[in-house]
Amino acid sequence: MSTVLIRGGTVVNADREFRADVLCVDGLVAQVGAKLDAPAGAQVLDAGGRYVMPGGIDPHTHMQLPFMGTVAADDFYDGTAAGFTGGTTSIIDFVIPDPKQPLMDAFRTWRGWAEKAAGDYGFHVAVTWWSDSVHADMGTLVKDEGVNSFKHFMAYKNAIMCDDETLVNSFKRALELGAMPTVHAENGELVYLLQQEVLKMGISGPEGHPLSRPPMVEGEAANRAIAIADVLGVPIYIVHVSCIESAEAIARARARGQRVYGEVLAGHLTIDDSVYRHPDFATAAAYVMSPPFRPKAHQEMLWRGLQSGQLHTTATDHCVFCAPQKAAGRESFTKIPNGCGGIEDRMRVLWDAGVNTGRLTPSEFVAVTSANCAKIFNLYPRKGCIVEGADADIVLWDPAATKTISVKTQFSKGDFNVFEGRTVKGNSTHTLSQGKLVWADGDLRAVQGAGRYVKRPPFGPNFDAAAKRSHELTPTAVAR
Repeated sequence: MSTVLIRGGTVVNADREFRADVLCVDGLVAQVGAKLDAPAGAQVLDAGGRYVMPGGIDPHTHMQLPFMGTVAADDFYDGTAAGFTGGTTSIIDFVIPDPKQPLMDAFRTWRGWAEKAAGDYGFHVAVTWWSDSVHADMGTLVKDEGVNSFKHFMAYKNAIMCDDETLVNSFKRALELGAMPTVHAENGELVYLLQQEVLKMGISGPEGHPLSRPPMVEGEAANRAIAIADVLGVPIYIVHVSCIESAEAIARARARGQRVYGEVLAGHLTIDDSVYRHPDFATAAAYVMSPPFRPKAHQEMLWRGLQSGQLHTTATDHCVFCAPQKAAGRESFTKIPNGCGGIEDRMRVLWDAGVNTGRLTPSEFVAVTSANCAKIFNLYPRKGCIVEGADADIVLWDPAATKTISVKTQFSKGDFNVFEGRTVKGNSTHTLSQGKLVWADGDLRAVQGAGRYVKRPPFGPNFDAAAKRSHELTPTAVAR
């Protein structure tokens, strides 16, 4: 039996913070209260002067992803272990079938890759094509495999991009199953056209990347996906919202009563598009991801979205490609593998830029780093809060600790850190996963294969009927 008593800290949940001890037994939170007695043989952690928070959930990662002719450098062990060092204990990764590949075949492949994960994990499954078999596989994934969200790429023409017919069919099927459609919102046709136009202008380096994916390209796709969801009466989750146009589209829809949820990346909140103009190709290329980093004005809107509750979760889109892989695009920015790291730095960067500036309270920080994700994807209260019966995924957080982020000290296998040189105040000192200490004052104790696949149930037997009733009464979407 594994028993840990966390003593003398301030527990922070999304609804409140309070002084309490936390007793963890056999991977679960057994008690939360004042002056708890330590059972015989319990490991006691002194949390004096620190916050005791739910472990972070990163709802957007790509471990070991095959993409653009190469494979992401961090596998499921590397990525989840790195997450422990920054207080992230769970991830939701993405199964991305090739066009015409059965969803279940791809799902089994990703499940196999993920068996080495150190932390708990789940999957969104991408719908990259449509047929009767996709319709059937979606049902199997929801009913048998615990998948309750499906991803749709509106970008990457001639690869994994969904056309509107696929979006409509998949959104409708998701509604029937009680699952959440999610979208990568960029107009793939416009991106493809603009890439050719930028290359014709003689711009082939990384600076061409943001020119070919301007904010309106994202805004148009977000508006279109939201409109499709509205007509069908299904909730929708927009991943990596990066610009004013998308944030405003979500805010407008929510003001109408539509169930739209927005995710924002730690990178988009803190990094601007000047990185693409760095004179060194390798440095500029390291920041190439989609949507790209934006001019600084967009960052303020994203922060306001988090503050106002119009944006709900924070993620990383962790997808690490090293310099030799990025070099595939030396002659054309369109061939630079899209992806950046960040899983181990997300929470410390958000604390420093959010809580230390007064943009977020500690409870709001917990909401956007774990609780909201757990609620949206039906993991709450198993994860995302410290209450009796919850998984003992916990981070001890020292608000006075400082750290200068550097590739030299990171645990990710990447050879670059997008937050390089940033000194943050506020950091994880200890992380528990399933009630076991996996990070302790600089000592990483991750165990390969210790992570569990966590099934996420659909949103209830009345999801479809309730959605249809709501939609009959109002032109907006639907309560879950």
